[in-house]
Amino acid sequence: FCKWRDDGTLLRIFQELNADADYENLCIDSTSIKAHPKSAGAKKGLKFGKQQFIGVSHGGKTTKIHAVVDALGNPVHFLLTGGNIFDASAAIDLLSEVKISGSNILGDKAYGTKSIRAYIAEQGASYTIPPKSNVIKPWFCDFHTYKERHLIECFFNKLKVFRRVATRYDKLAVSFLAFVHLASIWILLK
Repeated sequence: FCKWRDDGTLLRIFQELNADADYENLCIDSTSIKAHPKSAGAKKGLKFGKQQFIGVSHGGKTTKIHAVVDALGNPVHFLLTGGNIFDASAAIDLLSEVKISGSNILGDKAYGTKSIRAYIAEQGASYTIPPKSNVIKPWFCDFHTYKERHLIECFFNKLKVFRRVATRYDKLAVSFLAFVHLASIWILLK
């Protein structure tokens, strides 16, 4: 596992399996993963990475998996942050790694910030994100298309079947992300 993690084999297999992803609708969301007490305290340095993406909040130590899935509910890309990081602050970084031109981005109200909507429009994509109730100038949201966002929630349910993902036991973020890729490979092959 560590050899394939370090040389990028797991990532390459994952990328090869989703090479023909359906980019018509892309769903974006995140899920919080409770970090096991043994996962804290990893060494810091160039070999291990400077940040292990474990945030501390009221719920304890958590990691967030930010994901993009295609129109079929298959995973396209992942990003890790600490559990205390707001969804919108990682959205542009996550979307910048995916070719979104010509796609429709589906997200919940957390992704309705002006900067995210502007970024999506600049990339030549459209968005289906409902406005919050306190927005002064609400935009149109096609709620019929928005119903397709359940695909990312279903993907997270499939991903959390894996005990090693449902509770983060790994000290290193690269090991945790590599296992997320391995679990996604299994989901794609199933």
